[in-house]
Amino acid sequence: MRVLSVAYPQFEVSADANGGAEQVLYLLERGIVNAGCGSLVVAAKGSRVSGQLIETPPQAGKEITETDRKEASRVHLERIQAVLARERIDVIHFHGLDFPTYIPEFDGPKVVTVHLPASWYAGAPFDRSDLTFVCVSEAQAKTFPGEQQPVLIPNGIDVDGFYYNGNARKYLLWLGRICPEKGVHIALRVAHKLDLPLVVAGPVHRFRSHQAYFAEEVQPLLDAKRKWVGTIGLKCKASLLAGAIALLHPSLAPETSSLVSMEAASSGTPVVAFRSGALPEIVEHGVTGFVVDSEGEMAEAVKRVHEISRDVCRKRAVERFSGDRMTRDYLDLYRGLLRA
Repeated sequence: MRVLSVAYPQFEVSADANGGAEQVLYLLERGIVNAGCGSLVVAAKGSRVSGQLIETPPQAGKEITETDRKEASRVHLERIQAVLARERIDVIHFHGLDFPTYIPEFDGPKVVTVHLPASWYAGAPFDRSDLTFVCVSEAQAKTFPGEQQPVLIPNGIDVDGFYYNGNARKYLLWLGRICPEKGVHIALRVAHKLDLPLVVAGPVHRFRSHQAYFAEEVQPLLDAKRKWVGTIGLKCKASLLAGAIALLHPSLAPETSSLVSMEAASSGTPVVAFRSGALPEIVEHGVTGFVVDSEGEMAEAVKRVHEISRDVCRKRAVERFSGDRMTRDYLDLYRGLLRA
């Protein structure tokens, strides 16, 4: 079996990727290769994959414009068509938000993992019978539009890439891309209210709304105890998670999954999260953290994280969030579609 994976054009795919879709693609593609299958990946230059990388140009300039997006989609489609013209491909698997703009003519199975809320996929053809859609959580699957029943394959992580640190925890932690819907400003306000240190880690992408949000709502709340450390790689992320009192996840979006909450549990670190989308599926209230409904409740829950067993957090992560399980589920899906 030979699988062509297609990434979102704007971001690189690697173990150090900050985006959830890119992290899942990296881990799944590694599993595909380890299973003895052929793997090709269309992704931005600078990506690091286990199979064959078909590069597309990195995005130039300080701001990603609509013209940039259209050109990236055009090049993506061109690269995909070139691969199909010279290679035998059995399955195409799309991971990008803008996948409708580069679907080629192809008679084999075409799989789309919907990593983000379906409402964010403007004009997506969710009723196309030649596409197989994958949801990554029960909450997402229940609200999936169209008449087609999506396949449910929960995300997984490399649980062995994170470790439990028995030393004293010294700071709260927020991890992710810095944008309005992720609620960084709420985490900062909670840290100020509790007078606790907070490490904010993640990129400010080259979108105008993201950069304005950082300048207007995040930066004013940073100080000597509440620090932004910028974009980090996997090794630094694992270290930060292992040293945190708790991970704060005050998301204002209907989260379809939460890799960082899985990674925190794998590190023995409790998560305090808003009741947004799939977060209650991942954060077991009173077991691996707390699910709350407001900023005030989040602050109160942080005071109780000492009640959470870090050993239990790690154990539940190993039981529930294995990337090997995710890979097996996708390989089973590919094989089933090919048989059909």
